[in-house]
Amino acid sequence: MFEPLRPSKDGDKLHPIKSIQERRKGYILSHFSESKYAKQLKQFKNIHNGETCFIIGNGPSLTAQDLEKLYQRHLPTFAFNRIYLMFDHTNWRPTYYVSQDEKTLKNCVEPVNQMDLKYKFIPLFIHFYHDVNIDNALFFNLNPQRTEYPVMEEDISKFIGDSTTVAVTAAQMAVYMGFEKIYLIGVDHNFSTWKNDKGEIISDSSVKDYFTDEYNKDKAELYVPNIDASTRAFISMKKFCDEKNIEVYNATRGGKLEVFPRVDFDEVINNI
Repeated sequence: MFEPLRPSKDGDKLHPIKSIQERRKGYILSHFSESKYAKQLKQFKNIHNGETCFIIGNGPSLTAQDLEKLYQRHLPTFAFNRIYLMFDHTNWRPTYYVSQDEKTLKNCVEPVNQMDLKYKFIPLFIHFYHDVNIDNALFFNLNPQRTEYPVMEEDISKFIGDSTTVAVTAAQMAVYMGFEKIYLIGVDHNFSTWKNDKGEIISDSSVKDYFTDEYNKDKAELYVPNIDASTRAFISMKKFCDEKNIEVYNATRGGKLEVFPRVDFDEVINNI
């Protein structure tokens, strides 16, 4: 997460204008619901009332053929990060693009800006504090107060609960938009290198991380995912959706996410 700017190594203080700019950023983040960015988010309230959506992970189980089926049925979708690496293989494009990992996003600003998508959601702190500029981005307030089981928020014009798991961020958006049924695909919930709550690094060279090896060529620069924390985030997501009578199913082909009921993607898609 972001840190406040500090004086330079030689002890110089921030330039007065720079100091004012930094205080303004902090004020906007702490009063986000009153900002112009919150007003932009409010346009999405219940715009998909009663509809079904698909939240698409970037796991190795994701295929262009499955995305093409979603395209043919004009189904609303959320997708993330470097999903653009799939675009050469399908006519499908996500309805909503979301990215919240500053390290990943900082290394792919140009291709993200080149995506011809209407809606790209980015946390405001990444723009403010990491010099990441996404054209025509819709900014949201990623709540930096992390708890063991992330707190979900139904009003995204206030904040979105930070779970470090972008699929859970998308789920909060989906609830706000009024979707009543959510399917996950490509959420394999498994990585070749990950860490547990003890900070131990676990590696398994037989596991593939993403749908293409090109996805994380900069792996050494990125965060090591904590699968234990992600599992708790999905548990919080399930509770959040259950309380609102929103159905969530895992239509991923394989993988290790067992928080949600499993369904067969082909059966689902053929019955929509």
